[in-house]
Amino acid sequence: MDLIKDIDILSAEEAQVSDFQTTPEGNTGKAKKVYIESYGCAMNFSDSEIVASIMKDNGYDTTSDMKKADVIFLNTCSIREKAEQTVRNRLNHFNGLKRNKPGMTIGILGCMAERLKEKLLEEEKIVDLVVGPDAYRDLPNLVATAEEGLKAINTFLSREETYGDISPIRLNSNGVSAFISIMRGCDNMCSFCVVPLTRGRERSRDPESILAEARDLWSKGYKEVTLLGQNVDSYKWSAEENNKARLNKKGEEVGQVINFANLLEMVAQVSPQLRVRFSTSHPKDITDEVLHTMKKYDNICKSIHLPVQSGNARVLELMNRTYDRAWYLDRVRAIREILGEECGISSDMIAGFCTETEAEHQDTLSLMEQVKFDFSYMYFYSERPGTLAAKKYPDDIPLETKKSRLAEIIDKQSELSLERNRLDVGKEQVILIDGASKKSGDELRGRNSANKVVIVTSEGLQQGDYVRVKITGSSRGTLFGSVLEINPSNIA
Repeated sequence: MDLIKDIDILSAEEAQVSDFQTTPEGNTGKAKKVYIESYGCAMNFSDSEIVASIMKDNGYDTTSDMKKADVIFLNTCSIREKAEQTVRNRLNHFNGLKRNKPGMTIGILGCMAERLKEKLLEEEKIVDLVVGPDAYRDLPNLVATAEEGLKAINTFLSREETYGDISPIRLNSNGVSAFISIMRGCDNMCSFCVVPLTRGRERSRDPESILAEARDLWSKGYKEVTLLGQNVDSYKWSAEENNKARLNKKGEEVGQVINFANLLEMVAQVSPQLRVRFSTSHPKDITDEVLHTMKKYDNICKSIHLPVQSGNARVLELMNRTYDRAWYLDRVRAIREILGEECGISSDMIAGFCTETEAEHQDTLSLMEQVKFDFSYMYFYSERPGTLAAKKYPDDIPLETKKSRLAEIIDKQSELSLERNRLDVGKEQVILIDGASKKSGDELRGRNSANKVVIVTSEGLQQGDYVRVKITGSSRGTLFGSVLEINPSNIA
């Protein structure tokens, strides 16, 4: 088993977002074609929708056939070494295509572009342009510069850019669920993480633009939105700081500060039939106010991604996570008390961080057992150049030990996922049908509030339906249900 690839224990059937996406075919009569491959997290896929919109406004349709492309973009991830190597292999492939189409422009976008900058242009000479995540508005100019044979690079990190005024083109959309980016960057300096280096400082998007995007999606038939941010709980927007006046119902100017709980409520009020999800939460910032807001609205899904990374306080301190084991467990306690045992909790875990002992690894396993995560994304530690950990701590855990510990974490999560799923058998739940089952043409796939995949027979159903089901069976990654009611008035 490839433990680097096997980052979570979810089956392919239920993967919400793959770690790789390509652009679909777009035919609006534009003269040129752009092909985009996206790697990594949901933020990258959301960014690619912004890039597609910018390019469309400048004369490009999207294409699903890289051989037809005038411009190829790779929107990249730097979170792990393997992700970067995958991108390098793809660049070599695209350069092979370019030999048969010399006018083709190849660009690298996103976190890897930000981290490696001019090295990609000068030392390796495998790309024509390099563009960081805050410079996508400059893409048309940079493409034109590259077409003239000149160096095209913009990796400037902004303290203001949110792309809040750009209407994304929904790539690979199922027409049911969509991402809404509510903030960019990160102010947390976790010692293992490159995100603050590649995405810059944290800044929040104007809530009115977020609400406008949510309303537009609802009007177009979308039934679910996911609010995205590196740390959504630290969302904060004030009219005063952004030099924008907000008016109350009397037309009077107010200086209200909007936090994440406020924003979550505002989006939930767009329609009681619009499901709202969010990702990712940070254990140090998730508040009881957010949890009570989730409880108040049936259409806010009862699912929280709360990465722990390690179950040991010393390792957490080395990671600069700014909380300890006791703090994390207190937040889990609050989730269970306010939202109930059925609220889904997922996590991220890193095996074999610098100096981690066997006993500290066992602390991670014991925390998993105590929390009982529904699912997790699991990795072994991969040192990233430029991070605090790379500068201060020796990467001293042998690779085989990392793999062995990761295997134990995966086995534990597999056990817990099966245990948690079995608790759902016999219960009634509402799911939102978002696509076809990959295993049978007679079945459809939906998700319940806790973000678990439920498989049902397709007869009488279509994508976008809410369906009340009775859970009849489970595996470690999937639930199975029988249909009780189509499009119930209450979607809780």
